[in-house]
Amino acid sequence: MYRLLLLFFLLISSSSVLAQITGKVTDNSGEALPYVNVYTDNGHFGTTTNENGFYSLKTSNPGTYHLIFQFLGYKSLKKEVNVQKFPFELNISMEEETTSLSEVTVDANENPANAIIQNAIDFRKENAAKVEEYTADFYSRGLWRIKNAPEKILGQEIGDLGGGLDSTRSGIVYLSETISEISYRKPGDFKEKIIASKVSGNDNGFSLNSAQEAYFSFYKNTIEINSHIVSPIADYAFNYYNYKLEGTFYDDNGHLINKIKVTPKRSEDRVFSGYIYIAEDFWQIFGVELKTTGKAIQVQPIETLQFKQNYKFSEENEFYIQISQTVDFEFAMFGIAGDGRFTAVYSNYNFEPEFDKRSFGKEVLAFAPAANKKDSLFWKNLRPVPLTSEEKNDYIKKDSIQEKKQSRQYLDSIDAARNKFQFTDPLMGYTYRNSYKKRMFSISSPLFGVKFNTVQGWNTSVDVEFQQNNVDNDTKYWRIFSELNYGLAEERFRINGGFEKKFNDINNARLKITGGVETAQINTREPITRLINSIATLYFERNYMKLYERSFAEIEYEQEIVNGFDFSGNLSFEERTPLTNTTDYVFIARDDVEYTSNNPLAPNDFGSVPFEEHQIFKLNILGEINFGQKYMSYPDRKYNIPNEKYPKVYLAYEKGFGSDTENYNFDQFKALVTQQISLGNKGEFGYSASGGTFLNAEDIAFVDYQHFNGNQTRIGFGSYLQTFNLLPYYALSTNQTYAEGHLEHNFQGWILGKIPFLNKLNYNLILGAHALYTQENKPYSEYSVGIDNLGFGKYRFLRLDYVVSNQDGNRDGAFIFGLKF
Repeated sequence: MYRLLLLFFLLISSSSVLAQITGKVTDNSGEALPYVNVYTDNGHFGTTTNENGFYSLKTSNPGTYHLIFQFLGYKSLKKEVNVQKFPFELNISMEEETTSLSEVTVDANENPANAIIQNAIDFRKENAAKVEEYTADFYSRGLWRIKNAPEKILGQEIGDLGGGLDSTRSGIVYLSETISEISYRKPGDFKEKIIASKVSGNDNGFSLNSAQEAYFSFYKNTIEINSHIVSPIADYAFNYYNYKLEGTFYDDNGHLINKIKVTPKRSEDRVFSGYIYIAEDFWQIFGVELKTTGKAIQVQPIETLQFKQNYKFSEENEFYIQISQTVDFEFAMFGIAGDGRFTAVYSNYNFEPEFDKRSFGKEVLAFAPAANKKDSLFWKNLRPVPLTSEEKNDYIKKDSIQEKKQSRQYLDSIDAARNKFQFTDPLMGYTYRNSYKKRMFSISSPLFGVKFNTVQGWNTSVDVEFQQNNVDNDTKYWRIFSELNYGLAEERFRINGGFEKKFNDINNARLKITGGVETAQINTREPITRLINSIATLYFERNYMKLYERSFAEIEYEQEIVNGFDFSGNLSFEERTPLTNTTDYVFIARDDVEYTSNNPLAPNDFGSVPFEEHQIFKLNILGEINFGQKYMSYPDRKYNIPNEKYPKVYLAYEKGFGSDTENYNFDQFKALVTQQISLGNKGEFGYSASGGTFLNAEDIAFVDYQHFNGNQTRIGFGSYLQTFNLLPYYALSTNQTYAEGHLEHNFQGWILGKIPFLNKLNYNLILGAHALYTQENKPYSEYSVGIDNLGFGKYRFLRLDYVVSNQDGNRDGAFIFGLKF
């Protein structure tokens, strides 16, 4: 009896799961219509058609259903169906929408579209806040295709990209899906639980698609897509767009819908073009068909981005709610071109969810147990948007080759080919892999490790490493490593190395034990790279890098203690030896410039040293606080989401103790506050403020002073928010109280985008200010004006600033050439 009852309930549940209304939607000529919205009039069930026009609506039980078919540019269609058994097939043909201006009184002196848009702007905030809370079902699909990919990029073979490329070097290289339950409560509480996740060719993979990442609200002033793109109904939209009323029509609720063409006033602005549909009287968005470009968002490989959003009217809220979205994109760079699409479908809204205090927290995304283990039957039954034949074939092909590609025989054969030793390997470096056991051994290139400085002369470094990843989880690993360095002029060999273990990617716990002998910069912040120093030294006779020898043993540990608070600390024993120049070799000797000594305190005294040889213990403790931080929980990792409303705070303590030179013991307390603030269409503002003080540090070693990120090379790298671009490297180093501040505002297109001719270059204007206070010196300051996003075509890696410095009335000015990688 028990088994019969169990079978009975299984059959009932199966029939419920398998309940489907399926079909194809075409236009009057029989052409398939992709991404048509199909939903029941009560909003409980919904889907969209796929690229080939097929849909599959999951319902619960047999009965009478009132189905609505909605597609921008076509007349909405209502169908009543009496479903007795499943699957139930219903094919639909839709007629193009006939727009009319008969409902509009057109004044020759007025643009009716402007009045409609003005109303939409006036009610923008009110409409955005209409829905106070809800739950809904969410489905997403992401797809990337590549066309005619080259065999190599920059000399490196790219292979078949996981089996995605066919004989023509084309095909799907990424395909994934998620089914989620989402919850929202205004003003900003959000939670997503992913019920199922699927990645083509990786049965252990987790899709990176998420509802929050897929959400683009045109009710906001700007839509952030790398840059801030101005919405057609932003408060200041009339400064960016022209509007034309193309016509009107009635939706299935009898509401008048205005179809408005959106045209940028300046094509180079951060703007959209296309159509926005506004419901009369409600002044709400009924749909959007808008596109922008990679040039506008300043992601040059992107050619175009097209957004299509569809809404349906909710009687209980008197509000049009989003039911679907597609984002299509095209890209091209380095000889690779392709396209892709992200699809999102919302259904089964509940606007009375009865949340409690525990409904929301800092976790905004979590996975249900075994979310990535759902079988093909599960997906077939619950996937709201049917797969296209191309997508089906991709799943079949990659699933069939996955087992083969994970087999020991296949991995060993691949490793055997790439592990072959070649006669160039001693110079170019060599890597041995055991992919099945997830092991790797590598020796770096001694040729690429060649550098030059005046202490060691020509020198080269070789890195040797062995790494073992966890067989079941690549985020866990341990490795042993070593660096071997030889300086030709000083005839000195040094070696250091250590052991590192990464425990997980959830709290990022990591342990590192190192020791040996190395040359290190006196400024441990390493303001100049060894490569840039080599060029400056050999070609311009500017030996900016100042080195000392460090014999050490050190242990480091770091992890996130609780969400929003990270801890790191290290304890070391160091024997420090000052070094002096051993060579004056230069490629191009200059009459007006000479090398300086390795002592930044006495640049013209080549026999002097900046500190006495000594031993010391060092303790460093650092706490990082991220206020309001939220996060996404994946089964094997955690992704933190910073909250730009609050600054990031660092608190640090440094102690030198146990030195054989008693005066070299000290304490230092320091803090740093930094933040990036989005100002919408006006760009992005960033600041950094830090300071500290020493105790018992009157006569400490110069290497333990607080040094600042100066720059004498006129080359800029990375962020400028903690750098002084004209400050000599060791000019204001201190062992007393200090404070520094940096401000920078990137206007993006807000200013230069409005200047004729210049706006076509797509440059960004950047203003900066920097100040430094040290107790024993006059304050130092810098001001800068710069142009970012320089380059040619898709290659925009350059930045140019003019910087003026001031200290006690002494002014200097210079151009800084920046590189962005």
